[in-house]
Amino acid sequence: MKKIKKGDYGYRNHFKRKQLFIIALLALFIIAQLVGRSFTDNDSVKKILTVMAILSVLPTANVASPMLAAWKWKTPSEDFHRALAAYEDKGIVLYELIVTTREQVLPFDGILVHPMGVFAYCVNPKTDVQKAQKALNEIFRAHKLDENIKVIKDEKQFFNRLKSLKPMSESEDDGSVEYGAGVLKNLSM
Repeated sequence: MKKIKKGDYGYRNHFKRKQLFIIALLALFIIAQLVGRSFTDNDSVKKILTVMAILSVLPTANVASPMLAAWKWKTPSEDFHRALAAYEDKGIVLYELIVTTREQVLPFDGILVHPMGVFAYCVNPKTDVQKAQKALNEIFRAHKLDENIKVIKDEKQFFNRLKSLKPMSESEDDGSVEYGAGVLKNLSM
């Protein structure tokens, strides 16, 4: 079976399952430490096990917080995947990235990284498109990339924009397309 990586179709479900497993394992570890207290009569050991259980909560919370932010967003339909896969000749297609900025959670079902810009379909109806584009463009500027990110909330408009693009082989690419896709993957959870 092929390993699912960031930007692949099905990543959100894979991410949630992986995070749930880690959280369950850490929770069992915390419970084992607390139960271990009842098997000893030594006060020092009881105190150490209690402190260990308390200190184990922080890493568990650090693992749980991205999963909670991503919980609401499901993997898009197979029809969406097939429709977006048809544009893979026009640039690098990324699926199911969840990018967080200081102010927003941006669940992108699909992104096309093209030499003419980055076109991202965001499914969060509460997204402030202007703020999202500004934040992402600032991040791209910091990575010395062109500030040309378009966040689109309407699926039909997103696919219409992709239809208007030339295939990547006809456009000039100076390596920024792959670098930009890598930046977006690194930004996502």
